[in-house]
Amino acid sequence: MTKPIAPPPRKNPQKVQPVPVLPPATRSRAAMGLTAAAAEGRFMLQHCAACGAVQYPPRDACNDCLCTELTWQDTDPRGDLIAETTVRTSPNLYFRRQAPWRTGTIRLKAGPSVFAHVHGDCVKGQPVRLIARLDRAGQGVLMAVPEKATPDMADDPELRELGADPKHRRCLITDGRQDNAPALARALIDAGATMVMVGEAETWRPYPQRAALEAIPGVQIVPLDVTDTSSVAELAGEIGGKVDILVNNARFIRPGGILARGDTAFARDEMEVNCLGLMRLAQAFGPGMRARGADGTNNAVAWVNILAAHALVNDPAYGSFNASQAAALSVCQSLRAELRPGGVRVMTLFCGPTEDDWHQDVPPPKVTPSALARSLVAGLRDGLEDVWCGDVARELAERWRQNPRVLERELAGDGQ
Repeated sequence: MTKPIAPPPRKNPQKVQPVPVLPPATRSRAAMGLTAAAAEGRFMLQHCAACGAVQYPPRDACNDCLCTELTWQDTDPRGDLIAETTVRTSPNLYFRRQAPWRTGTIRLKAGPSVFAHVHGDCVKGQPVRLIARLDRAGQGVLMAVPEKATPDMADDPELRELGADPKHRRCLITDGRQDNAPALARALIDAGATMVMVGEAETWRPYPQRAALEAIPGVQIVPLDVTDTSSVAELAGEIGGKVDILVNNARFIRPGGILARGDTAFARDEMEVNCLGLMRLAQAFGPGMRARGADGTNNAVAWVNILAAHALVNDPAYGSFNASQAAALSVCQSLRAELRPGGVRVMTLFCGPTEDDWHQDVPPPKVTPSALARSLVAGLRDGLEDVWCGDVARELAERWRQNPRVLERELAGDGQ
């Protein structure tokens, strides 16, 4: 059975800090389909359009009929662990540092046999379940886990390495004035975070969320204004070496399209907070987090950005705000590539209309702070890059995958 992870001891400042190293990251274009599926936590394999054969490993032509039309589809993850071994040494620096590392072969009910990482609670000859996860290099890998949950299952070293579990880690939430701040802080503490620091701009101005934040054990309120470069830099200088998970929930939103506004004042504020604020945070906290990617049990592991799902395709009713969200999404993609050398994953939490005053005229369903908090913790534990919170966000993502241009027309009212 998995042993619970003990709280990490205080670090010795005289010891040399481990340099982040990554597992092999080279993949073929065909194998990138597995990475794209793992980014959303989906177990998908290639299926032949001609004969229906399930393919593994990813390839360009069917291994049965040589058809080149292979589509990625959700696949039955169940199988049996038919062989296993434990790697105790490796020429690869990453696996040498992580050894011992358990691997094995799983015969899937869907057909193929798969070589994958193996959870410590899996038993040879017994049924298992395959999950797709992103490794520290940001590439999709497969791992066999017990068919049914076991005690302290999430503390398995291999599974923890493929996720960003908040347990024993320190988190920073950038904007305590947001309605979702207390729910996010509570969820992270309940998930095992040792400390949650919450940013507060304009400390002289009262707001209702402050009392709720102060009532949560383990929460510390710190001065932070994402629109002020000096404020961000000063806080990074004080706590940058302690932040293992950064959750950027800061946002400025006003309803209205482009033509409905007489000037660009609100648009400037939206870009200042939603896009440039993210860039300020990245420039101040990013280098330190990237350097601490191998810092033991509580290493820097994840950067989370909460964005509107309409960052993918603009809803004209909130046209200017969604434009700032699209710009922020582009920054997230750049940040993901820049933090990857340190093994720090960047997660984008897309949400539908939220339960707040700025969406009061939007019909339900809406995303509540508690639902957003649950999606945050679940996405961190699974090490995801894209998380869809709420029915609206999930439906929007599915329609966007089918045809972005059609979706754009529908949101503009052309389909009504």
